[in-house]
Amino acid sequence: MTDFLQLFLSGLATGGIYALAALGFTLLWQASGTINFAQGEFVMLPAFVMLAFVSFGAPLLLSFALTCVVAVVVLGWAFKRGVVDPLLKFGLMPIVVATIGLAIAMRSGLRAGFSAEAHPFPSLFADKLFNVAGVTVTLADIGTLAFALLLVLATQAFLARTVTGRAMQAVAQNTESATVLGINVPRMVFYTFAINAVLATAAALLVTPTYLAKFDMGESLGTKAFFAAIIGGFNNTRGALLGGLIVGVAENLAAAYISPTYKDAVALVIFMLVILFKPQGLLGKKEERKV
Repeated sequence: MTDFLQLFLSGLATGGIYALAALGFTLLWQASGTINFAQGEFVMLPAFVMLAFVSFGAPLLLSFALTCVVAVVVLGWAFKRGVVDPLLKFGLMPIVVATIGLAIAMRSGLRAGFSAEAHPFPSLFADKLFNVAGVTVTLADIGTLAFALLLVLATQAFLARTVTGRAMQAVAQNTESATVLGINVPRMVFYTFAINAVLATAAALLVTPTYLAKFDMGESLGTKAFFAAIIGGFNNTRGALLGGLIVGVAENLAAAYISPTYKDAVALVIFMLVILFKPQGLLGKKEERKV
């Protein structure tokens, strides 16, 4: 039972990171009908930018803040203006193809221009262990889970309780009606891309100390985050949190009790089961969408 609880808590921490990336999927889909298959690389790139700032002597938290600014400009504004805006009028498929190509280009460019080696990354949390009722947990697991949950819940509160957040939701529900009501639709959509960039940077801060900074670190993360978003419900931000936690816990338990070989396949199995029996996701709702 003790081992199970340790694996469960560790899985929740990993799932929180998946939830951050999955939330980006749901936000972009709701606001602009965009599916970004470079989401994993949107986590990878900030990791290397933060590492660069740290190598110049900046503290980790300052490096994170500076990287958030860079990410909003590059992964928010430039991505929206350079990729999404020109292609959105042609439908979803060109954006899907473009983001897949962007992911490949980002991985290949970083590998060729920087390094193919894995680089150590400083942790936000001290290397400490806690023993609670016989269950040993690390400060990193507790801190990662708490930080990830805080960001997800803060994003949900922003969307639900602020004027800007409600305007963003109005744009997500019906763009034409939002325009009639006087909402600046392009600005609200940009805010969504900016929030996604910050969430991706936060995911990089949390996941990179464990998985190291590698050119291909985003490939698996992006896939699992996409599965998590589908499992929870692509049109529900709370679903991203639920899907991420489910995937994180399930793959941890599968690696321990079945075989580490099947760890990466667990998310796919759960994804297929949900698609078969509840295509809208566990918390998603059936709806007709017009953008």
